[in-house]
Amino acid sequence: MTSVVRPQDPTAPLPFFVYGTLRPGEVNHELFLRGRTVSEEPATLPDVALYDGPGYPFAVEGPGAAVVGELVTAAPGAYGVLLAALDRLEEYGGPGRPGNVYDRIAREALRPDGARVLAWVYLASPLLARDLRESGTEIPGGDWLKRVQDLPS
Repeated sequence: MTSVVRPQDPTAPLPFFVYGTLRPGEVNHELFLRGRTVSEEPATLPDVALYDGPGYPFAVEGPGAAVVGELVTAAPGAYGVLLAALDRLEEYGGPGRPGNVYDRIAREALRPDGARVLAWVYLASPLLARDLRESGTEIPGGDWLKRVQDLPS
């Protein structure tokens, strides 16, 4: 399994790996990212599976799986505002908080050329992740944008 890397500073200005409603063309991309980024590039997140949620997905640690998404780099001067906005959106209150829906962790994402990039990613909190592994609907291929055509009937 891919190891989690925890920067000493939980506000370290890393790019974000986005895989659901924050991807280009999705509703939260327009609301949260438009005009606040300098780059958005395709990437994958190894050893993570994607599960269908109530209008948005959940990424969960899972060996051998991979999630499709984008690496998003904040525009100069926009990082702090963007980090706070995304933490609120993802219902992340800080490391290990019991009320977190997602946990923000640093993970290595892969660019198409194989280069590894350390990025923030929001993964389902541990209790939610356990429930999803037991009874959730995994999105085949790990691509939220293809979920409608790929989910079982």
